[in-house]
Amino acid sequence: MKNNKYKILVLSDLKKSAESALKNAISLAKLVDGEVTLFHVKKPTEVVGRESQLSAMRSINQEHIDTNKTIESLINSITKDYDLNVDYKFTMGNLKNEVENFINQFQPDIIVLGKRNSKTLSFIGDNLIDVVLKNHDGVIMVASDKHPLQPNQEISIGLLNQEQSTPNIYFLDKLIHKTKQPLKSFKIVDNPITIKNTDTTSEKNTIVYVFEKGGDAIKNVSKYASKNKINLLCVNNSKYHTTNTSIKDIINNFNVSLLLAGDQKPVLNK
Repeated sequence: MKNNKYKILVLSDLKKSAESALKNAISLAKLVDGEVTLFHVKKPTEVVGRESQLSAMRSINQEHIDTNKTIESLINSITKDYDLNVDYKFTMGNLKNEVENFINQFQPDIIVLGKRNSKTLSFIGDNLIDVVLKNHDGVIMVASDKHPLQPNQEISIGLLNQEQSTPNIYFLDKLIHKTKQPLKSFKIVDNPITIKNTDTTSEKNTIVYVFEKGGDAIKNVSKYASKNKINLLCVNNSKYHTTNTSIKDIINNFNVSLLLAGDQKPVLNK
């Protein structure tokens, strides 16, 4: 039987943000009917030093055992209460190459990245966000541990230069129908006077916040998003829609989980 679920891939370094990223991914999966796979890469240099070939093989084998136990413990500690299975893959090699190969092989609909703090992404130390953006045309979720998504709990959704009808986040309708709270729409424009405070959807009440383009626009939106306790902000990252702001600026300045819109629709039944 063919599978019609969204494929959600969590790229994790198994460090501080791992639990938050996985919880956000599981929450999203339950909201949109998805399945979650966690992928971890370890550099050989972290395992093998200046050892003999036999000692190196023993170290690698032991690392596989230990890492598998760590991943299984992480997954089991979270999924036991939420009735959702999480698959995982683990390999050793060059971080960028292994991630690029796995993305191309797995063909996920959504990629989830954890955020260590307000300024850095975990598992992204080698500019891996560039690898993800280059190889993945679908949705990217940057999971924050501040106001995170929680499985089986109410969500508060914000839109940044994104209309409800925009197809880039192809499951947005599902998310909107899961929340009872009004949508918060944040618009960055050249001339705020020309924007009317109208609903972005006829079915859901929407509160619109308009900001003038400028050096502090993103920081101001971030403050309002945090103040409104948004735990999922949908961002139009299409190359056809620009605000003179790089996606990294948005990632670095927001303390809420982000959904970065992709350019493609999912190919289900893969």
